[in-house]
Amino acid sequence: MPGGGGVRLKYGNPMLVDDVAVDFPELPIILAHPSFPWQDEAISVCLHKPTVYIDLSGWSPKYFSPTLVQYANTLLRQKVLFGTDYPLITPDRWLSDFEKIAIRDEVRPLILKENAVRLFGLNTAA
Repeated sequence: MPGGGGVRLKYGNPMLVDDVAVDFPELPIILAHPSFPWQDEAISVCLHKPTVYIDLSGWSPKYFSPTLVQYANTLLRQKVLFGTDYPLITPDRWLSDFEKIAIRDEVRPLILKENAVRLFGLNTAA
């Protein structure tokens, strides 16, 4: 699109969210998309701020950086959330690509469901 549709990429830098997380420490914040080209910054904010999460929409898992996969498997395993960016990426395609990346078996259900259930308080079982 001409002019990138008017979207200013600089406002996608996740470091801008760091101030919001400091000023509103109880506010859950979800960084949408894997934050290309600022993946390391997104990981840093998410590691440092307990209420900041990363969703995986907007990209096929086959394009996830090795650093994102490493942190999703370890320190961020409870702060990464499923997302497809439907209709641009269908859930079937996203899940198929997700099966092919090096996410640990015990982490897959966290990303696909359990992290969102916890974050949004959807667990109704006592």
